Amino acid sequence: MSAPTVAKTTVVIATRNRAAELARTLTELRALRPAPAIVVLDNASVDGTVGAAEAFPDVRVVRLPRNLGAAARNLGVALARTPYVAFSDDDSWWAEDALREAERVLDAHPRLGLIAGRTLVGADHRDDPVNELMASSPLGHPPGLPGPLVLGFLACAAIVRREAYLQAAGFSPLLHFGAEERLLSLDMAACGWDLCYVARVRAHHHPSARRPPHAWRRRTEQRNNALIAWMRRPLRRSAAESAGLLRRAARDPRMLLAFAGVVRRLPRALAQRRTLPPEVERRARTLELAHGRK
Repeated sequence: MSAPTVAKTTVVIATRNRAAELARTLTELRALRPAPAIVVLDNASVDGTVGAAEAFPDVRVVRLPRNLGAAARNLGVALARTPYVAFSDDDSWWAEDALREAERVLDAHPRLGLIAGRTLVGADHRDDPVNELMASSPLGHPPGLPGPLVLGFLACAAIVRREAYLQAAGFSPLLHFGAEERLLSLDMAACGWDLCYVARVRAHHHPSARRPPHAWRRRTEQRNNALIAWMRRPLRRSAAESAGLLRRAARDPRMLLAFAGVVRRLPRALAQRRTLPPEVERRARTLELAHGRK
């Protein structure tokens, strides 16, 4: 009799104050075969989220004393004992065959550090707009890779090679939340790993009603994009990013909060500054020009 198939992937979920959504996600994930290990990092929830997770005895739950944002996932990856780690949000889960397919792709491509999967939104499984952006990536689809090269992804639909993630030091605590995927993409590419969009690896996302306001998310992402520039990009590009944010703040006083956030975090960002290798910088600039960012 052949040995049962064992999952090579651990699913890591960072959550905060979404008990009902998390319970549904864990129910969906536990139905996958082979069953992946699951690690839940609770970002200091004050509702019943921890209890909802602990109701699943085969799920490892880690209570964090404070909200670490996206960087909470780093602890989940550190705890994983599998070569691959799939991220889910507390309102997303993987399709039935997604993890098996991702494992086959990663096994076949040893320099592939990250798979950006196809995100299907809601009960009608509509494509997230990000799917088309990645499918038509201006970075192209080099021979020998399973999909177009990307320098960004949605965390709720990403599977990483654990070795590559750890080499790139994971998600940045400085950013907390917003555009954190962009910095990790740059760092993984700088370490020599490929990142590809693979449409046949699918994730389901049912966005929670408990979400930060859109204006807050926009301010946070623009703040973090400016910080990422100072951490990784040429100084001329970094200054241009911050100057653009300041011009937007002159038109919209609410953006002053984003600019103040950059100023407050800038010393820590500069302490972590290391410019990208020329090829990775070229890819980053190619994407900016393709998306209309001067």
